[in-house]
Amino acid sequence: MVPIEVAPVQRSHARLRETLSGVSDFDARRPSLLPGWTVGHVLAHLAGNADSHVRMLRGAIRGEVADQYPGGRQSRDADIEAGAGRPAAELVADVVASAARLEEAWAVTPEDVWRTGQGRVVGGRWPVADLPFRRWREVEIHHVDLGLAYTVEDWPDAYVEAERGRALPALGTRLPAGAAFDPGGTDRRRLLAWIVGRGDDPSLPPLSPWTG
Repeated sequence: MVPIEVAPVQRSHARLRETLSGVSDFDARRPSLLPGWTVGHVLAHLAGNADSHVRMLRGAIRGEVADQYPGGRQSRDADIEAGAGRPAAELVADVVASAARLEEAWAVTPEDVWRTGQGRVVGGRWPVADLPFRRWREVEIHHVDLGLAYTVEDWPDAYVEAERGRALPALGTRLPAGAAFDPGGTDRRRLLAWIVGRGDDPSLPPLSPWTG
C-alpha cells in the first residue's frame, strides 16, 4: 500500500486525459497561455515532468539521489523544444504513457523509500514524499496553461486548499516593499490564480514571480 496520498493526482491525470482526447495538430501548434510556449510545449513538459519523477523515484529505490533532469534546466528546456513540434497524437500519447509510468512507480516504491528517499532538482533536494504533491501542482496548473477550456474554476477544492496552505505563508515576501494585503475576503480560486501567476486582477497588488 502506498503510504502517500496519490489518488487526487490520479484523478487529475484522468481529467487531463479527457481534455486531451480531442486535441488536433492545429491545437498543438497554437499558443498556450504561457508566453512563448505552444500547446505542444506544455504537453512535452508535462510528459517530461512525469518521467523526471519516475527517474527520482527509481534512483531513491536504488539508494541514490537521482537528478530530476540530467544536464539541468538547460537540458530540460532543450528536450521540451525538441519535442514540442511532434504531431498531436504523439504528444498526447507521451503525456498519457508517462503519467501511467509515474503511477506505476508510485505503486512499487517501498514505504521506507517514501520516508527517507530524496531526489535532486535544480534548486537542491526534494524528499520523494513530496513528489506526488508537486506532480499534482504541475498537472493542475499546466492543465490550465493549455488553454483548452480547463480553467482555474475547474481546480479541485482539495488542490486549492493544499496549494493555498503552502503558498500563503510566503506571500509577504513577494509583495512590493511596504505593501500589505489581507487575503481573507478574496475568492479562493482567484486568490490562488494570482499567487501562482495565473491571474490578472487589477484589484490585487503585483507580486514577484512565483517559483513554485
